[in-house]
Amino acid sequence: MVQGTHVQVGSDLAASACPSCGEFSTALKGRVVTRPRDIPYGTTPLRLVWHKRRWRCVDRRCARGSFTEQVPAARAGARLTCRLRTALADAVAVQHRCVAETAAHYGVGWATVHNAFIDHVTAPLAAPLPVVKVLGIDETRRGKPVWTHDVATGRWVLAHDRWHTGFVDAAGTGGLLAQVEGRSAGVVSGWLAAQPAPWREGITHVTIDLSASFAKGVRDGLPNAILVADRFHLVQLANDTLTAVRQRVVREHEGRRGRKVNPAWRVRRRLLTAHEHLRPETFTRMWNALIDTGDAGLEILGAYIVKEDLRALLALAGTHPDRTLISRRLSTFYDHAAASTAPEVHRLAATVDRWWPAILAGLQTGYSHSRSEGYNRLAKHEGRNAFGFRNPINQRRRIRWACTRQHRRAAARKAGLPG
Repeated sequence: MVQGTHVQVGSDLAASACPSCGEFSTALKGRVVTRPRDIPYGTTPLRLVWHKRRWRCVDRRCARGSFTEQVPAARAGARLTCRLRTALADAVAVQHRCVAETAAHYGVGWATVHNAFIDHVTAPLAAPLPVVKVLGIDETRRGKPVWTHDVATGRWVLAHDRWHTGFVDAAGTGGLLAQVEGRSAGVVSGWLAAQPAPWREGITHVTIDLSASFAKGVRDGLPNAILVADRFHLVQLANDTLTAVRQRVVREHEGRRGRKVNPAWRVRRRLLTAHEHLRPETFTRMWNALIDTGDAGLEILGAYIVKEDLRALLALAGTHPDRTLISRRLSTFYDHAAASTAPEVHRLAATVDRWWPAILAGLQTGYSHSRSEGYNRLAKHEGRNAFGFRNPINQRRRIRWACTRQHRRAAARKAGLPG
């Protein structure tokens, strides 16, 4: 019966079965009262008062002398009902609420909610990894870098800069496969070596940014896989090169940083905008403004042309381009880079030449690093939801659970379960 916020409940006869031997008992030993926590009744807190009976086991061969009643909704000795524990795990795992807010809402401790979440996600995350054809590798900074002041030199030095390396299914629905601490070649090759050999043999391509450490780790751990350099990072490198040229030219000719009176400073954003996104009259004004500044503007325009040549080359990705077309655009890029007097442009051309096999693989296959970057965004989002993580194990667990939703839904549909 209901008494305000109190509910008194009893047990049926099925609860008198011994948990060890299964024999039903008729020998009553005593009565106990427990008050397990339960989910609220609407906006009103609910307190359960459970009047239980303690029974003697009638089987003399049973090692258990006595036992209290239990039902599927509440195990013996449990301080929480099963539906409350399910609600706590669902709030964090499905509704993506932070642990502290969930604990305050249900009136339980932080550790109670966290343990319920761990019990909910441990089995799915421990399942064998799905078959992966294209593996993506990228790093995510854990927290913020910590700087300390060196008294001897009077400078600030980097004390802690912690990173996680993530492995993702870059062309399927596997999501985030794992996260490990560090971002060195040994970290990558070590994780790959720990995986089953048949799983590693199924990987044909690996997408990475322009990281020499990741490239070495892939060559050591997956010698037969083809490296694919991400196009976004190449365009970003070209934009950084153009910015470096512009800043250096202004400093050399003006003896200071750029200001509004400098045409190169006024068009700095248009220089980084894709040519096809500029209106013809806007492009004409930018071009003429730099031409009118003389040699300084010509050097900046030379870097701009090289940047657009690289973008035109990378735009062939996913279009099944002919090798002749690729060679023609690559030659145009190298010719304009060689004609430039900017050392920054020459370094960009050297980087493209060094990474050309991986760039060519990206043009021919169309594979990119977008999945890895997307999961990095989800990882940062989970960190903000949790107001930061102190424990890296908890951080990796929460992030991987958030980054495998698509895989779990696909597995549920395949098994005929509700998604």
